[in-house]
This record gives sequence, C-alpha cells and structure tokens, in this order.
Amino acid sequence: MTTAPTPVPTPAAVGTNGGGGTPGTATPATPAAPTATRRRRGGRAWLGALPLLVFFAIGFGLPAVAIAIGAFTTSSDAPDGGGHFTMANLSDSLQGAYLTALLGSVKLSALTALIGTAIGLPLAQAVATSRFKFVRETVLAGSGVLANFGGVPLAFMFVATLGNAGEVTTSLGLKQYGWSLYTFNGLAIVYLYFLIPLMILTITPALEGLRVQWREAAYNNGATVFQYWRHVALPVLLPSLLGGYVLLFGASFAAYATAEAMVGSSIPLISMQIGDALSGNVLVGQGNLALALGLDMIVVACLVMAIYLPLQRRSAKWLSS
Repeated sequence: MTTAPTPVPTPAAVGTNGGGGTPGTATPATPAAPTATRRRRGGRAWLGALPLLVFFAIGFGLPAVAIAIGAFTTSSDAPDGGGHFTMANLSDSLQGAYLTALLGSVKLSALTALIGTAIGLPLAQAVATSRFKFVRETVLAGSGVLANFGGVPLAFMFVATLGNAGEVTTSLGLKQYGWSLYTFNGLAIVYLYFLIPLMILTITPALEGLRVQWREAAYNNGATVFQYWRHVALPVLLPSLLGGYVLLFGASFAAYATAEAMVGSSIPLISMQIGDALSGNVLVGQGNLALALGLDMIVVACLVMAIYLPLQRRSAKWLSS
C-alpha cells in the first residue's frame, strides 16, 4: 500500500509570527519603522531654529562675552596700557556708591514687582471672566501697548501731570501734602504704569487655564469663594504668579530711559551708574568699570531667569494636566 505524501504547508497556511497564526490565513508582516527617514527629519529640524540661534548669538552672546572680558581687564587709559587681567573692576562695582545703586535697583524692582503682581492679578481675573469679548480683547490689546510704553515719553507724561507744576499736582494741591514725583515712591508709581499691564498679559493665560469643574466642585462641597481661591486656585496659580513676579522684577531692574529722563542721578540705580560710567564720569584707569556693572546686572538677570523658567514649566504642566 502506497502512503500519500504529507502535504507541505504553504506560506499562506503558516502565520508569519512563528506558527501562531490561523491555518490558511496569512498574517501580514509589520512594515519596518522608517527609522532612517525619521533621523533625516530630526537632523533637519534644528535648521528651522538656526536664524534665531544666529540672532541670539550676535545680539546677546557676543555683547555678553565682550562685557565679561572687559570686566576682568584693565581699560586703555590705565597706567599699564590696558588689556591686562584684573579683579579691581568687579571689586569696585560692589563697593561704595555702586553697591548702593545695585541695592537700590533691587529694592525698587522688588517693590514695584510685588505691587504690580498684587494689582494685576484681580484685573486679569476680571478680564479672563468677562462675558464681553470686545472688552477682553480691548484690555489685552491695550495692555500689550502699555507694557512696551516707556522711556522719555512716559517720563514726560508723568512730569506734565504729576510733576511739581503738573496739572493734577496744581489742581489738587498735592505739594502742600509733601507730594513729589522725583522721589523713590514717585518713580515706583511711574514704573507701575507699564508693569501692571505686563502682569495682566502674563497671568491671563494661566487664569484661563483654571478648570470650571474645579470651581463647581468646590462650591458643591460647600466651599466659599475665599476657600476656593485659598485651597484650589492660588496653589495652582502659584508658579505662574511667582513667574510673573520675577518677570516684572527683571523688567523694572533693566529700565533706564524713564528713570534717566525723570530723576537722573538723584536716586541711586545701577542703570544710572552704568550710564555715567559709559559717558566717562569715572576716575582715570576705571574705564571698564561700566562693563563690570553690566556684568553685575547680567548675573542678576541670569538668577532671575533661573527662577522664572522652572516656575513657568511647572505652571504649564499643572494647567495642561
């Protein structure tokens, strides 16, 4: 008796996953991931940011390097001919009137940033919860303009209204109450003119990220408005608030033209000292002192950004979760 040969299974009858497929059914092979294509795309992705990197290197990197080099070298009018390493510039920038100016700038920036944050938060909340789209867009557009309005025009506007002979000062008789715009408090009020709109622009997106369900859940559980803000809203907004405060601090710390046009050197500020040093108002051999003062400001700005960026990332993570 002849035995029939055992039929050999065809590829269609065997699954391509090692025999685990259904007999007679072909299991389609999984296409290989286009790894090479993805690598090529990833390699070209950074080219889109190349113009920004070049601009940053030219506009910020090269000046920062030049300031750092000049801060640690002697100036051309020094007795040794200049170009030699020294720590005197940095040491002098942290003593006497220069240290007073640095502390004055930090004090002014901290105070105005705190007031701007405290006033800007409720105003931004009113904008974010407004039912009128026109009002919201108008306030945000106006805040964008006012946040960038500074310098000599801003100083002239306040001098014409709240100066010693300003319209508001003479109309209300503010001078008899001891009011003077050309003081530390007066300069702080002027700074708030552009810091409060900047805070509105900064914190409004975070306020819009608060979920309606969070507020409804708090109210349904018997929480008051104060308790909702105390235990729900403010903890979520805290990174954004701190980030906004740091941003306002940096904007106030770097302001120059407004203070120069309004108070000059009557109020000790680090930016005023840099302006005087650049104009040649320094001792012989201290021509690079302005670069050392600029380096001090860069260090403070870096510390500010080191605080601001992590807070901003944490706020974005919480609001998107």
